[in-house]
Amino acid sequence: MPDLASIWYLLVGVLLVGYAVLDGFDLGAGTLHLFVARDDDERRTVMRAIGPVWDGNEVWLLTAGGALFAAFPPVYATVFSGFYLALILLLLALIFRAVSLEFRSKVESAGWRRAWDAAFAIGSFLPAVLFGVAIGNVLRGVPLDAAGDYRGGLIGLLNPFALAVGLLALSMFVMQGATWLTLKTTGAVQARSRRAATFAWPAFAILWVVVTLYSHADASHLWGNYDNPLAWLVPAAFVVVAGTYPVALRAGREGLAFALSSLSIVSLIGIMGVGLYPNLLPALGDAARSLTVTNASSSNLTLSAMLVIALIGMPLVLVYTAFIYWRFRGKVSGRDSAY
Repeated sequence: MPDLASIWYLLVGVLLVGYAVLDGFDLGAGTLHLFVARDDDERRTVMRAIGPVWDGNEVWLLTAGGALFAAFPPVYATVFSGFYLALILLLLALIFRAVSLEFRSKVESAGWRRAWDAAFAIGSFLPAVLFGVAIGNVLRGVPLDAAGDYRGGLIGLLNPFALAVGLLALSMFVMQGATWLTLKTTGAVQARSRRAATFAWPAFAILWVVVTLYSHADASHLWGNYDNPLAWLVPAAFVVVAGTYPVALRAGREGLAFALSSLSIVSLIGIMGVGLYPNLLPALGDAARSLTVTNASSSNLTLSAMLVIALIGMPLVLVYTAFIYWRFRGKVSGRDSAY
């Protein structure tokens, strides 16, 4: 039976998956905002497609951060101190994205709206890339001292492997966002969104191959767990769902395409999680300094208490989330005063 620390490794991963799938389409839609919407009504349509759910989607990230802090405090401390400047930039971008949604229509001025439209797009694009760069550094490993503290700089985080993962994340979120807009809109916005999804999928597939091959040279520790044949079920699932996605998109099966896009994200993060385990933050140069589920976890009492809370709270969150998406199901338009 898995130990408590390994269970929490999986649960933190589930929370990150929830964020990537749900807020992923928010970030993707925002990144595409200026390209798939050409006039004021169309831009309202894009914002209305995510308006009822975007703030709830971000709760998954907050919960993942809280779970990481409680379950693996040394990892939380190292990541949030070592990546401090990057995280501040990420936070500012997320703030601008949220503010742009609320402020866009507060003044009857075309210039005012154009400015907030640009803020919305930039505030969606930057987090999509920065999240990927952060994950890329976690996968590759970072310089850690004997105490497990980060001993690098901001420039060191912008290494080629991490930047490649950043581009992979951007293409993934754009594909997810374009598919969501195809599902939620009609007319010209839907047609442009479907076209964007058609171009995003091959970029996503090519970048996945590039990152996978690159990891052999720059993050070879990620391949250790794949000595077990069962581990290959996860990448096999990814290939199946990602390969089926364009078929569903071309057939006009919008709901199925969105489900396949979401499963592509789930299985991709699964590939990373399998490769990373039992590490949470690998150390460059000296594997003994890595922060793992064993040396970075909280006490069993803390993990047990948190697990009880999670088993009670998570079903409630899932039911509430399902209700909100059901309540706001269907197509949207920009023909009202919202946004």
